[in-house]
Amino acid sequence: MDLRDDARALHPDLVELRRALHREPEVGLDLPRTRDRVLAALQGLPLEVHEGTSTTSVTAVLRGGAPRDGDGPVVLLRGDMDGLPVAEDSGEGFAAQTGTMHACGHDLHTAALAGAAQLLSAHRDHLAGDVVFMFQPGEEGWDGAGRMIDEGVLSAAGRRADHAYGLHVFANRMPAGLVTTRPGVFLSASHALDVTVHGAGGHGSNPHSARDPITAAAEMITSLQTMVTRRFDMFDPVVLTVGVVRAGSRRNVIPDTARFEATVRSFSDAHAEQLPALVREVCAGVAAAHGVRAEVTWRDEYPRTVNDADEVGFAQGVCTELLGEERFTLAPDPVSGSEDFSRVLAAIPGAFLGMGACPSGTDPQDAPMNHSPLARFDDAVLGDAAALHASLATTRLAPAGVVA
Repeated sequence: MDLRDDARALHPDLVELRRALHREPEVGLDLPRTRDRVLAALQGLPLEVHEGTSTTSVTAVLRGGAPRDGDGPVVLLRGDMDGLPVAEDSGEGFAAQTGTMHACGHDLHTAALAGAAQLLSAHRDHLAGDVVFMFQPGEEGWDGAGRMIDEGVLSAAGRRADHAYGLHVFANRMPAGLVTTRPGVFLSASHALDVTVHGAGGHGSNPHSARDPITAAAEMITSLQTMVTRRFDMFDPVVLTVGVVRAGSRRNVIPDTARFEATVRSFSDAHAEQLPALVREVCAGVAAAHGVRAEVTWRDEYPRTVNDADEVGFAQGVCTELLGEERFTLAPDPVSGSEDFSRVLAAIPGAFLGMGACPSGTDPQDAPMNHSPLARFDDAVLGDAAALHASLATTRLAPAGVVA
């Protein structure tokens, strides 16, 4: 079985699917057009297909046809499907004109997983176990993985999956086709911070007669940035980035309120537990100094993505056998992005992998990053991504005494 050759034959279809998805990104948990394209790509394959009830998720189960002892193991493969509320400015000929964008490469994830379903369906007689394909909406802050877990995706084959694998592409940092991961913590946990500062409005020419929430909010922002560098060990870092600031209506009017929102990332349970109290302490102290009040809302979003060490070793072996040793590298440090695939890995041993998709001829260090309106991804990696998914499954599900 040569999965790379088979994937090369599928490549034009995968590119067509990826670009169709890219033209019409959908955001959140309700992705009807994306779901319909996935269902069309799976049509005619020997799969048991189920649609989500609370989301437009798609779960497909492939029953292996090789002799097995008992039920045999189950491998879960995941691809996320949602885009972002980002207006695309990539210059691609198939760029979205919808005000939304596949700025994180989920269109490649979806196409690659559909390709893996086709590859594995063609070789189901070599599988001494079953495969679950998890097409997930709502990764970008909507906890789509949690929704699918609640609806039973981990046991979609009739018994709990034994191994789980996911793959994420990167528009920069790595050359196209290079695969990376690491044992233990691979991605950070994410937390959401919303702060509303309540002051007393007035005329901009008489700030002493008002209680200016904007200056207090600005000081809170800088104080929080200082706090994470002074209260936490640099070798177990915390990242805090304010992405939204809202206040005021005119330049000469002091408003009653100001608001900012931040994303916070942590790499250890200890720091995740300490952060809410420290953030509230900083905001309350600054508010008291300015004679205003701070309303702080803290939400834990996704936990850390923690790879099983044995599964990382397994994935490394599969990758180097399939693509060559030069195509795999162990990441020296965790990545400060976050993922709801972490919920799957908290329940099932597995590994989350990264793959470079920086366009040919572009320096990965200078290329726009994921989530940028300028982000571009090289769909030349689609065949290898599909083959890697399939190879992880075929190797795990090879009949006894057979090397996949």
